[in-house]
Amino acid sequence: MSNSDIALIYNLFPRHFASIDQWSCILPKVKKMGFNSIFVNPFHTTGFSGSLYAVKDYYKLNPLFLSPGQSPEDFTPLKNFIDNCSELGFEIIMDLVINHTAFDSVLTETNPRWYKRDEKGGLVSPYAVDPADPSNVTVWGDLAIIDNRFSTDREGLWSYWDQLIAFFQEMGIYGYRCDAAYQVPAELWRFLISKAKKRQSNTRFFAETLGCQVREVEALGDVGFDYLFNSSKWWNFDAPWALEQHETFKAFAPSIAFPESHDTQRLANEPPATLEVQKCRYAVAALFSKGLMMPMGYEYGATTKMDVVKGAPGDVDDKRWDLVGWIKKVNSLKKTIPVLGEEGRWRNLSGFHLPFIFLEKSSQKGNDPVYVCINKNFLAETPVEQRAVPEQLEKCSDAIEMLSSDLKREPILDSFLLDPADVVLFVK
Repeated sequence: MSNSDIALIYNLFPRHFASIDQWSCILPKVKKMGFNSIFVNPFHTTGFSGSLYAVKDYYKLNPLFLSPGQSPEDFTPLKNFIDNCSELGFEIIMDLVINHTAFDSVLTETNPRWYKRDEKGGLVSPYAVDPADPSNVTVWGDLAIIDNRFSTDREGLWSYWDQLIAFFQEMGIYGYRCDAAYQVPAELWRFLISKAKKRQSNTRFFAETLGCQVREVEALGDVGFDYLFNSSKWWNFDAPWALEQHETFKAFAPSIAFPESHDTQRLANEPPATLEVQKCRYAVAALFSKGLMMPMGYEYGATTKMDVVKGAPGDVDDKRWDLVGWIKKVNSLKKTIPVLGEEGRWRNLSGFHLPFIFLEKSSQKGNDPVYVCINKNFLAETPVEQRAVPEQLEKCSDAIEMLSSDLKREPILDSFLLDPADVVLFVK
């Protein structure tokens, strides 16, 4: 049985290429690793800050991503890339940023009623208050908040977003990562998702909900999102919060796990920055939820953080290690063991007090469960004695060493030794 509908996403970061014409050169490698989707960060013209997420004009390509002689108004380079992806069977996912625009967006002039205003009528920028220090306020002055809920021209505004999605659907893009989805009214998402899927039934929407409250996710629960993103990347296996989040959020949509993203520091640049940890975090992400995403460069141990404002092709790091073949095997395992291709249900079998943790992932579709043992110690071997092995493992015949280069299968032992950062998968 094959899990053909799961989202295995490779994040292509556009600032790390000289032009869109070069994007297709990585597709054979991405295909080899077993990914079926390509997520591209915003490729539109930006405002004065240069941030990819400060969109100035949705209908113009970023000049930084064009070859000499190409025009921002001509989407041919992007269309060529989409066609190349389609030939290889990739789904394209683009960023849909509709909660704000660049402060100097063309829409501030053409459609001023679409923006949130202060008491003096000025544009309002988004901000964040440090909960530990209310006097520490971060303001993103390069952005202006769109008033999707109370705009006096709400009909025109919502129609604009719908037409924008239709424009890219016509081009062949059927996947949309909805940036800060919880900051956009649920009724707008319901409107946009319904309209988009009526035009193209295989269109999928991915809600970026990291850092928001449960009630904010609940508000989006019935609007039609196909996936949301979970926070397992930050789980250290020593508290129940990740399992609790998984159980709560799966009622709304299956989720996508990731070992790092364009918003985080590179794992290979964080202590202990070992190959074992690099593999551990990818393996856990692959097992944790139905969907999986990996940013470009992870397979080579990239250490330079993706910079949405100043990133450049020169930031692409030299190869530290090569995980292409290993990632291919992990992705194949995810596609061939049925329960790994669904959200499932996690249960802690060992508590959090031991230097390792045993977990059970059971199926909601009648598939066989799997069991996982993770070494919490990233730097030292850890013995597992027979009395610490849960009785559920008696149902299993094989132990798969997830960190080994060939994902070798071994018979179940009464006791065993975990390598540093080890992840062992137990299956029938």
